[in-house]
Amino acid sequence: MGERHPCGRYIPMVSANELGAFLRACREAVTPTEVGLPAGGRRRTPGLRRAELATLAGLSVEYLARLEQGRDRHPSASVLGALADALRMSPDERLHLRILSKAGDDMGCCVPPAESVRPTVRAVLERLEPAPAILLNRLCDILAWTDGYERLTGPAGLLDVRPPNLVRYMFADPRARTVYPDWERVADERVAGLRVGSAADDPHLANLVDELVVTAGAPFGDRLKAPPRLPKRAGVERFVHPDVGEMRLAYETLELPVSDDQRLVVYLPADDAASKALDRLGPGGLRMVSGLGASP
Repeated sequence: MGERHPCGRYIPMVSANELGAFLRACREAVTPTEVGLPAGGRRRTPGLRRAELATLAGLSVEYLARLEQGRDRHPSASVLGALADALRMSPDERLHLRILSKAGDDMGCCVPPAESVRPTVRAVLERLEPAPAILLNRLCDILAWTDGYERLTGPAGLLDVRPPNLVRYMFADPRARTVYPDWERVADERVAGLRVGSAADDPHLANLVDELVVTAGAPFGDRLKAPPRLPKRAGVERFVHPDVGEMRLAYETLELPVSDDQRLVVYLPADDAASKALDRLGPGGLRMVSGLGASP
């Protein structure tokens, strides 16, 4: 007996070692030529040899064998990310890999990231209309936003997931690389903002970091290895809207009281072209894309 996993690959039904079975199935489904290796000689399976995958992922053959055989069922996020990169896993496969690696874990607890918004803070957001503005918690979850922000980013998919998250969108949604022409620079800022907002031992931060190391791979993981730095609290970002095209937006970041654990980010046109583009997106301008969730 066996089953189809979300990635569409067939793996044995071995409930006690689903992680190892999934890794082996993925390895056997990738041909050497797909990862730039010569096919070479006869093979017992059409996919990669264990030694080839170990080399690509920077692991020892012995350790990879322990993972596949279920003798080690809790690899680190960096190991999972390296395997996912080496196996050219899709986003769905990466997510499933992480879920399997977390089976049975107890994440522990600490003060959870803020989820509620004080009425006066919500009133400030309303006063900022029609400017795009958002309220973030320490994990970069978007807790509240103006209608102007929804008109700006909704058609690009940034608000598709609840709660929306700036870092997850930047690294896990392929549309982000089109929306942000300066993706590399903006991605650096997103990671810097995430790292500065939480303590190193925050399990809620660790959960998000582990998720993205696996699901986003090297583009996220490599940035974690860089020395931490403070993010820019003000600057200019280029943003491409699917209807009105590219615009330059200036942003300002305002910290709320420490007890709120939140920050407000306001976007303003950086030039006349951006001002005209935002006017086109304003009330009475272009119709919003149907199916978007309402602003909280």
